[in-house]
Amino acid sequence: MAKSILITGGARSGKSALAERLTLRLGRPAVYVATAEALDAEMAERIARHQARRGPDWHTVAAPRALVAALDDSDGGPPRLVDCLTLWLSNLMLGERDWRAEAEALAAALGRQRAPVVLVTNEVGAGLVPETPLGRAYRDAAGWTNQTVAAACDEVWLAVAGYPLKVKPNEHFPA
Repeated sequence: MAKSILITGGARSGKSALAERLTLRLGRPAVYVATAEALDAEMAERIARHQARRGPDWHTVAAPRALVAALDDSDGGPPRLVDCLTLWLSNLMLGERDWRAEAEALAAALGRQRAPVVLVTNEVGAGLVPETPLGRAYRDAAGWTNQTVAAACDEVWLAVAGYPLKVKPNEHFPA
């Protein structure tokens, strides 16, 4: 099994930059598996900034919903970076897909990958309780998805204010 790494953290915590550095340490060039869609001008600008920051060492594959297929199709080559799981989850939920089955399929897919995979996700459970039923359902789904994927990964990192903290494996805390 290839190394799989999950990086989580809050908004603007530095998790994407950390994931990019870790991925390039695993090999160059690298594949950036993008789950975001440019559905408005602001998101298009965000995507453009991310692409400009990454530079020529990256090949981008768009996978707003078909993440497992994108990983399987790109396996056996350079390391892959998936950014991000919470956008992917949002795409699945809004598309009325079975997000739980998709998350389980992703966790299973990580175990069969030959090339490394680094995944970015948002930590959404550390803030306020969302006001709406959809917001609460999304928060709960993200927490469940993060736990499911983290259990399948070799390493888990938490990014806080631009600094990484390795949380798995942690030899000081029993599993």
